Amino acid sequence: MGRRKILGWLLLFLFTLAGNAQQSYRNPVISGFNPDPSICRVGEDYYLVTSSFEYFPGVPVYHSRDLIHWKCIGYCLTRKSQLNLDNAWPSGGIFAPTLRYHKGTFYMITTNVSDRGNFYVTAKNPAGPWSEPVYVDKEFFDPSLFFDDDGTVYYHRRGDSGTVMAPIDIKTGKLLAPLKTVLRGIKCSDQEGPHLYKINGWYYLMVAEGGTRFGHMECIARSKHPMGPYEPSPYNPLIANHGNSADKVRSAGHGDLVQDHQGNWWMVHLATRHHTYDAMSHLGRETFLTPVEWKDGWPVLRDVSRAAIEVVTKTLPLVEVDNEPQKDDFSSPSLALCWNFLRNPAEGSWTLKERKNFLRLYGNANATNSYASVAFVGRRQQHMKCEVSTALEFSPSAKEEAGLTVWLNYRYHYDLGVVLRNGKPVVILRKTIGDITVEEVVMEEPSSRIELVVKAAPDKYEFYCTDHTHQLRYLGNALTQLLGTEIAGSFTGVYFAMYASGNGQPCKTPADFDWFEYKAEEK
Repeated sequence: MGRRKILGWLLLFLFTLAGNAQQSYRNPVISGFNPDPSICRVGEDYYLVTSSFEYFPGVPVYHSRDLIHWKCIGYCLTRKSQLNLDNAWPSGGIFAPTLRYHKGTFYMITTNVSDRGNFYVTAKNPAGPWSEPVYVDKEFFDPSLFFDDDGTVYYHRRGDSGTVMAPIDIKTGKLLAPLKTVLRGIKCSDQEGPHLYKINGWYYLMVAEGGTRFGHMECIARSKHPMGPYEPSPYNPLIANHGNSADKVRSAGHGDLVQDHQGNWWMVHLATRHHTYDAMSHLGRETFLTPVEWKDGWPVLRDVSRAAIEVVTKTLPLVEVDNEPQKDDFSSPSLALCWNFLRNPAEGSWTLKERKNFLRLYGNANATNSYASVAFVGRRQQHMKCEVSTALEFSPSAKEEAGLTVWLNYRYHYDLGVVLRNGKPVVILRKTIGDITVEEVVMEEPSSRIELVVKAAPDKYEFYCTDHTHQLRYLGNALTQLLGTEIAGSFTGVYFAMYASGNGQPCKTPADFDWFEYKAEEK
């Protein structure tokens, strides 16, 4: 083949790649509860982790080839020896991970605020398995690592008066010098989530400020030395969405910078979505992607320093991913990656083996409104408008209960469950908001096999179940607003979960779930 023909094929190939790019995309790029994103690039592959708090396994790992389409490929923390959540309170557990790659090894550093503090794990393959933890210290949270060109590794995190930093022995986790405060508040004193980068001879230290609610923002400073002194950018805040209380995107901040394989810069960061002026963010903090440009040696957001749902910019060539199927029939030997437990699952509380093609839950003595965990297998609500359903076979005795819950935490949740009342099985709809619990019997003497359905809209949840004629009956509704993270003081987001509880005693009767289906209707 001649040189001219080879060149022609090469140009055609490059043209095809370029033609696969778009001029816009929609946020969030990872929807549902996925806060505090941290990203790294390896060649043309992108990997991202988010906070997981009291849920197990911990720290989901996402993969993408275009920064827009992401797929969960595993978790960093899959063993109790890595992640002990026995003492994790609601929104305790794992805070703000940072993901970095250096010379063939991935490093994920984070904090278990309910256990032993700051630690990191390593892996050759980001899908796992990951190593046992290397513990660093227990003070504060939001740790990060930076690998400098001379081989020095710097550990940095939130301190009591700003960002603190010290070199670290990456093999042992031992700090090689006392921690030093290198940057105090830029726009305000509440500083967290520091990330250090070296770009064009400058060290850039990017930090989140203003708390993780409506005052959240991201600021940046630079220095010629990693330990400072640092000068703040004249264009701070780098991103902030608190200038307009009616904005449908709020609380933008806690970000991480990445340069793509075509030379463009981006920031992944958290933000919340709100469908009306006074609506809360029941889906929690999600992962957004915002393009970055450079101005006078400083990173700035394109057009304005705000996150948006619709982003007009040229993307990388798009690479679609195969996501989890809508319906899980529990025919696999292990649970799909979308499923999480509330804290470490109790031994014997769940199984896929005792009854083929069923998820079986054995409820413990804990109730849904108790601090301790019930038997719980759930997945994030990722869409404002969606429908979830499951088929349950359960014949309760005594205080036993099983069903489908819309869950933020043990003080804020809606339960659609099968229980005994006056010696007969009934379906109840129970709403728990703070210290108020309201329960209503919505169906008497259901079949031993029923389908439970929740239809979610931006403003409300509607509850249904099948009656003895297998017809779907409307049972009631509940406001999404009351599961808002701002009301509950939660750092997480809503889960749809199958649950079982003995309400004071272990269950003798198993709750068998035949399948679970999640239908997304609107992002």
